[in-house]
Amino acid sequence: MAEIPGGLELVGLDASRLRDVLELDMWAFPTGDDIEEVLKIPSPLSWDRTFGLVTPEDPAHLVGLHASYPFTHCPVPGGRLPVAGLTWVGVHPQWRRRGLLSAMIDVHFAHCRDRGEPLSLLTASEPAIYGRFGYGLATRKGGLTLKRGAALREVAGADAVTIRFETASEERHGDLVARLHGAVERPGWVTRESPELQAYWLSDAPVFRAGAEALRILIAERDGEAAGYALFRRRDGWDEAGPKATVHVQEYVATDAAVVRAIWARLLDLDLVIEVTVGQLPLDDPLFALLVDVRAARPSWQDHGWARIIDLPAALTGRRYAADVDVVLEVSDTRLPDNAGRWRLTTSAFGTATVERTDGPADLALDVRELGSAYLGGFPLAQLAAAGLVAELVPGTLARASVAFGWPVGPGSSWIF
Repeated sequence: MAEIPGGLELVGLDASRLRDVLELDMWAFPTGDDIEEVLKIPSPLSWDRTFGLVTPEDPAHLVGLHASYPFTHCPVPGGRLPVAGLTWVGVHPQWRRRGLLSAMIDVHFAHCRDRGEPLSLLTASEPAIYGRFGYGLATRKGGLTLKRGAALREVAGADAVTIRFETASEERHGDLVARLHGAVERPGWVTRESPELQAYWLSDAPVFRAGAEALRILIAERDGEAAGYALFRRRDGWDEAGPKATVHVQEYVATDAAVVRAIWARLLDLDLVIEVTVGQLPLDDPLFALLVDVRAARPSWQDHGWARIIDLPAALTGRRYAADVDVVLEVSDTRLPDNAGRWRLTTSAFGTATVERTDGPADLALDVRELGSAYLGGFPLAQLAAAGLVAELVPGTLARASVAFGWPVGPGSSWIF
């Protein structure tokens, strides 16, 4: 286990420490929310995976905090793996620059190995932080700002999809949302498996509304069965010219193209609305292709998910590859030296892979950070090599490996954790 700096102690936390957790979180992430109101929201934390740093003199006062979510069947290219979702990482301002974050990351890595989680994922509050710990940018998110009535291309079968609107609640819609969201086979598409996360996601506390309406759900059905949904809020707006309400889509899931088209046709035709925004789309989401004028929707993108290889052979054999490959990777990893060295990766297209240590000459050299970026298929090794981050040691091996690490469905996630 990692050495804890400054005489601090690592302690496991439970629900009785929720106020302490929130107080530290509000120091680490400034907010105008009232702690008494936040305490009314269901906590999303898995308490057996939540840890704090305290001083021996004042163990009731948290100076550092980190937790993780159990993503026990996270999609990766061609498979699913147990993954740790690192979250709620914070240090009190008084204790910054003393190595607390570094120590908590080492603790997290040790716990991942103890639990048999070969991969850690996170969504970063600041993108410059986690690269030094071996996390690589692995997924990006797209955003669109759509005018009401934005034209969509026709899709056969969309007319057979029926739409209904309800006020969202965990009691009425939790199972539906969990089932449809959990069935998505997109790499990196972590779903809210724990009951705590599910209750939190559909809670509708006033602090979440920020002046908008209660959380709504659009349910798309075909032959009486739910085939998709969208969670959204409208915000009222008027001026001398008339109504100017806006809609923000928090999340949507659809089982096929016809359902995508039916959902968005209705979201883009709500009364009194002038604009619809959505900001958590994978970059290959079908909505981008359905828009007749994508430029008018002002597309944008940002970093989203960061991946850290914890157990290299387990991670590389746990996914599939899009082409035959036989390549020796020379990997550097100063934080988890068991991952470092030369590894021979061998696989046939979409078949199982073998990963073995080797003394043979390396074909490619890269840091574990770049391996994390390529792992979910969203960043080609060739792109990373063009940036000087992957070295091709044997000519011709980069192109083949880059194709193999790709995947037909791009990585992405619909929420920030």
